[in-house]
Amino acid sequence: MADLKEARVPDIGSSDVPVIEILVKVGDTVAKDQGLVTLESDKATMEVPAPFAGVIKELKVKLGDALSEGSVIAVIETAGEASAPTPAKAPAPTEAKPVAAAAPAPATLVEKPAPIGGRSVLPGNAPEGDVSPQARPPFDSRIVMPGDAPYASPAIRAFARELGVDIQQVKGSSRGGRIVREDVSAYVKHALASGARPTGAAQASVGGLNLLPWPKVDFSKFGEVEEKPLSRIQKISGANLARNWAMIPHVTQHDDADITELEAFRKKLGEENKDLKITPLVFQIKAVVAALKKFPQFNASLDESGEKLTLKKYFNIGIAVDTPDGLVVPVIRDADKKGLLDLAVELGEISKKARDKKLGPAEMSGGCFSISSLGGIGGTGFTPIVNAPEVAILGVSKAQIKPVWNGQEFAPRLILPLSLSYDHRVIDGALAARFAAFLATQLGDIRRLLL
Repeated sequence: MADLKEARVPDIGSSDVPVIEILVKVGDTVAKDQGLVTLESDKATMEVPAPFAGVIKELKVKLGDALSEGSVIAVIETAGEASAPTPAKAPAPTEAKPVAAAAPAPATLVEKPAPIGGRSVLPGNAPEGDVSPQARPPFDSRIVMPGDAPYASPAIRAFARELGVDIQQVKGSSRGGRIVREDVSAYVKHALASGARPTGAAQASVGGLNLLPWPKVDFSKFGEVEEKPLSRIQKISGANLARNWAMIPHVTQHDDADITELEAFRKKLGEENKDLKITPLVFQIKAVVAALKKFPQFNASLDESGEKLTLKKYFNIGIAVDTPDGLVVPVIRDADKKGLLDLAVELGEISKKARDKKLGPAEMSGGCFSISSLGGIGGTGFTPIVNAPEVAILGVSKAQIKPVWNGQEFAPRLILPLSLSYDHRVIDGALAARFAAFLATQLGDIRRLLL
């Protein structure tokens, strides 16, 4: 006779792991060890198999549920001895033997339904023309991959969930219909432009996107901990950065600038003005202004609707300054009207005010384009986050001496890595590459900056 059993989550090494896929539905016939649901923790993606064969009578979980060891996934109706197929000529009834009743049935293909042509057929009831009912059935991909399961990697699924996107609504553009990161970003862009909200499993709303709740972990279980509140600057900048990263489709263009002559000129200028600190950043500001003049689309802002671009005729450059309390971005106004020495003076003053916490709101507003320089620390490249409502930001890493072929030999040159992040809704890859190449040319020839 039929028996109802609960399929539970085994020991998976962690708790409160979210369900990202449900692989079966009520009424499905499942085999032992066939996947029921897919879970994804912060370390791995795993399928939970059926502990026994039978028919799904009830599902106890839904997408987004957090499961732990022992959680019930489904109620499965298993077939008892009474429902097992019997031979055509059964022997005379004999007294039942408890030991024989408890013994497991042999694991043979003929003891369970075999999927043939998309339907289950019991042995002895094979379709006409099937001369070998016990032959290996043709592989049915639906056993391991439901027909409506999206074709995407675990990383892309995680990216979609972070944005609150139901990945089944996303159409893949890569080979074979595979969903890539750009497809998810395009879906979000379209949803925002149309005023719709991307569909997702969670109910919390951030910036119009449905996001999963933040994971709750008791870190003290693993060792000694210390809690430290974020500074006010970190809280404000963190919220802005999270919004900008989620709402702006970022692309980063990398390039190198040969600043050998620029550095020699900077040192000579510093020797002539010993009371003034002249950093490479003042040259970068001048080069950026020249590039903004040549490529005005970078000196712009996109409105909230995403349908109107405002081109600016002034050149205010934001400078990311690292302070003990976090990152702040003061703005140097009318940078196109100031010389190198003037910029050096203003940069020193505004940086000191930032570190002393004396910047006013007016000194951190009105920026057109930002520069984030990590050259004094190190690194070979990074992806700076666009500072909305701007449409681009320049990241500068540490310059290094590298051998460069000059047509006759390799010569030591000082190479500065540049990382240009931009809003792909406004700027395409070709324009970004031209901007970065022009910027590198400006920095490579100090005479151009003085024009």
